[in-house]
Amino acid sequence: MGVDLESLSEATSGAIGSLLSTTILYPLDTCKTKYQAEARDHGQQKYRNLTDVLWEAISTRQVLSLYQGLGTKNLQSFFSQFIYFYGYSYFKRLYLEKSGSRKIGTKVNLFIAAAAGACTAVITQPLDTASSRMQTSAFGKSKGLWETLTEGSYSGAFDGLGISLLLTSNPAIQYTVFDQLKLRLLKTNQNNTEKTAVTLSAFTAFVLGALSKSIATILTYPAIRCKVVIQAADSDDDEAKKAQRKSRKTLSAVIRAIWKKEGILGFFKGMHAQILKTVLSSAFLLMIKEKIAATSWVLILAIRRYLFLTRGKLKGA
Repeated sequence: MGVDLESLSEATSGAIGSLLSTTILYPLDTCKTKYQAEARDHGQQKYRNLTDVLWEAISTRQVLSLYQGLGTKNLQSFFSQFIYFYGYSYFKRLYLEKSGSRKIGTKVNLFIAAAAGACTAVITQPLDTASSRMQTSAFGKSKGLWETLTEGSYSGAFDGLGISLLLTSNPAIQYTVFDQLKLRLLKTNQNNTEKTAVTLSAFTAFVLGALSKSIATILTYPAIRCKVVIQAADSDDDEAKKAQRKSRKTLSAVIRAIWKKEGILGFFKGMHAQILKTVLSSAFLLMIKEKIAATSWVLILAIRRYLFLTRGKLKGA
């Protein structure tokens, strides 16, 4: 089976968009992650709000440490978005071809998005775990990627995989809402103008990306908080305490701990920071993706044509 060029174009533009948005917003992501991870500190609140994390970095002259783990995060972000967008686009095209339908309903779209997300989670989970540990390490004390992945057991690299699979519903909701709103807007534009609208404007893509991600984040936030706590780096060097904490880093144990220390509102601690970061990140991603998708498609078609002509010349020689 040949490579699906349209899916490849979607994957390439999505991955590049993710890479750029991750880099731009990484300091905010680090502050957000360290703030969310505090549930393991026996009720002691080191950070009262998101700005406390930023002030700690400034006061200790560790501002550059806000970028600790950026390389790993970019690697994880690029591969996860490439795999996700390729799978999402490919599965949609495959469904339309096999079913003979002209469009995909909301339920099927959700299922396809979740399937693409599950494949992505399994493949990129070690990088996701490593980036979370790097971000939640003390400023200036983050370890390298290989050292982070090998410091514990093999299964430790897949900490939070169960929740990651559960959270496939997040991008599933996000991209389904985005696609449905995008189709309606493009259909309206086509009805109101003689010229067919091919892509959204940058501002419209930004607004739709923000709206769709907000909805998805609010619905799935308790699981997001639990995942961050599970993947957070240990804050001390006492091996006995590390082993004890490791035994408590299960989903059921984390749920009990958050409920006991913070109550039901604890499951939503840091949600405003999560929405701020993920909404901006997703909006930038989709905005960039929309603007470079056409360029990626033209470039891929040009490469295919070049390879086709070259193959024809070789056969004729």
